[in-house]
Amino acid sequence: MVNSQKIVKRKSAGYLLAKRITDVILSLIALVILSPVFLVIYLMDQFGDNKGPLFFKQTRIGLNHRPFKIYKFRSMVVGADEILHQNPELYQKYVANNYKLEPEEDPRITKLGRILRKTSLDEIPQFINIIRGDMSLVGPRPIVKDELSWYEDRVDKFLSVKPGAMGLWQASGRSNIGYPERCDVELSYVDHASYWYDWQILFKNIISIFKSTGAY
Repeated sequence: MVNSQKIVKRKSAGYLLAKRITDVILSLIALVILSPVFLVIYLMDQFGDNKGPLFFKQTRIGLNHRPFKIYKFRSMVVGADEILHQNPELYQKYVANNYKLEPEEDPRITKLGRILRKTSLDEIPQFINIIRGDMSLVGPRPIVKDELSWYEDRVDKFLSVKPGAMGLWQASGRSNIGYPERCDVELSYVDHASYWYDWQILFKNIISIFKSTGAY
């Protein structure tokens, strides 16, 4: 008997084409409009508490298990991963708390970084990922390899669609929804993805960003 959890429904070519065209057009417009933000954040970072690269790059797992580098404005100190792993107790808490730490107890986050995360401004560079084709505007949030274990035999289904800068998980509460519930939310999008559903999720995300729902 076929395990229904492993069945992956193919999306129509028309939907994928319309989605890609929308992704590229809206991302190009967003980058042009938000270009002054890049300069402001760069200047604030250079004159702030921790000089370093403007962008933070991390390997995430994308469509059909393909790894890619996700771009964000750097909200952490240089060498943040090493700092976290040097404190085994804090690292275990980080893993147990769905790969998150409260800002006030996270030694990696800069003062500017706290503002960027709270306002979701750190996510702006992901428009570059979208134009490159690594991501879409709407889709399941791309995760690191360690998090795939939560999806168990549903990993192929989760990775059957392109990851998104905005998705049903963020619209539903973001960091307020942890594993394993997060898996069900993300896979619900995979089951119901359509062009108009993407637009609904996009607008819900915009509302969540202004409310700072689950952002830290």
